[in-house]
Amino acid sequence: MIRILAIDQGTTNTKAVLFDQNLAPVATASCATRTAYPADGWAEQSADDIWDSVKTVIAEIVASEGTAGIEGIAISNQRETFVFWDVEGGPQPCPAILWQCRRTSASCAALVAVGHNDIVRSATGLGINPLFPASKLTWALENVPEVAALHAAGRLHAGTVDAWLLWKLTGGAAFATDYSNASRTLLFDTGTLGWSDELADIFGAPLDILPAPLPSDTRFGETAEGTTALPAGLPILSMMGDSHAALYGHDLRKPGEVKATFGTGSSLMTLTLGRVASENGLSGTIAWSEAGATAYALEGNITVSAQAAQFVAKLLDVPSPTELSKLAQSIPNANGVSFVPALAGLGAPYWDDNARGTIGGLTLSATPAHIARATFEAIAHQVADVFEAMEADIGAPLEALRVDGGASVNDFLMQLQADLLGRRVIRRNMAEVGARGAAAMALRSLGHKVETTQDTQQIFTPAMPASERVSQRDAWKTAVRQARSRI
Repeated sequence: MIRILAIDQGTTNTKAVLFDQNLAPVATASCATRTAYPADGWAEQSADDIWDSVKTVIAEIVASEGTAGIEGIAISNQRETFVFWDVEGGPQPCPAILWQCRRTSASCAALVAVGHNDIVRSATGLGINPLFPASKLTWALENVPEVAALHAAGRLHAGTVDAWLLWKLTGGAAFATDYSNASRTLLFDTGTLGWSDELADIFGAPLDILPAPLPSDTRFGETAEGTTALPAGLPILSMMGDSHAALYGHDLRKPGEVKATFGTGSSLMTLTLGRVASENGLSGTIAWSEAGATAYALEGNITVSAQAAQFVAKLLDVPSPTELSKLAQSIPNANGVSFVPALAGLGAPYWDDNARGTIGGLTLSATPAHIARATFEAIAHQVADVFEAMEADIGAPLEALRVDGGASVNDFLMQLQADLLGRRVIRRNMAEVGARGAAAMALRSLGHKVETTQDTQQIFTPAMPASERVSQRDAWKTAVRQARSRI
């Protein structure tokens, strides 16, 4: 019996899922991770804590299931978070700068102002934005003496979370990333499939400290003795960014279908025929690369999605997002109350770092329940914004939305999503779709023909009258304009 251990390292938690050869989950373990917000717009995590969480979930799986039959490891990871480390094993020179961090907003705006955005978009498919790591790398070299000192001494490595985990798993023997993660850095040319000297010059970023970019189904390295509870010699068979892995995990292999991951933020992604430049606020990206072929996609990144429910639950002193959802369902509508969760600016399709979170439409009749309902509506509205931008880029209607991620288990939210989209929402009844995607690629890299266990799915059908949908969407867009007008 072949088994694959998938590590799904996310923003709020790290999970390990042991899959059998038919991609049925055998065991799951989870460990929460912590994000610090040390200044306005800043977000960071301890890379050592991320690694400790990976060791913890691996140990739980091994303790319950042993290691028999495990043929390799698959990794899906939070993207755009950037890690800095000492190749000689010294202390972390600075925290990992999270994808959500906006500390480089001013420097990114300056690069756009002098006309670099078109060059960057042409090479990467991405617009210059603090979400992506290039400006984070430059900021650390210029503002953190420990990072600059390691670089001067030739001891600095830097990369996305996949590269950090690979380095740790292999005991420092392997320093690489996959094309999907590399394509999110603003330093990787998605046409030539290599780091770009021209992009490095624009950002003032050294390329010699970055990992080797490789196809997603590469045999990246092997586990070293004593790094985790796993034995030495297990191969790392696949690595993908979490959103890409989720697209793969939904078994989507051709253009025309869209998936949305409902996590801390959200990502909508759809495959395209080759590299596509968006005209509607989306990003072109590499989906994955396997068997010598590279797949491309359009993506829209929402900065604050399910995290909005966590934020409002705390604000209203409600015990949890689950309880907030119950409160939202205690009333039939938000009665004109709106919440725009621009708590770290707005991502796609607006890309406005100056936007700020707003609660509007309050009257003397407003209650916490109205704010709660407006919060869940906001999550669905943001997804609808990106979905509509995708349709505009593609030039054709999209029939349905496939969903995954922690918040997708909320039936109330998924029905809201179907209503505000006017499209079917299809939820696979398997929570760890990203881990499944990474495991599926790992199995295929072994030459194993995957005959997947057919899991069930639930379909949410639009029930809202079209006139009401249009009214709510118009009201939402007005609220977004107000959030963007704040200075």
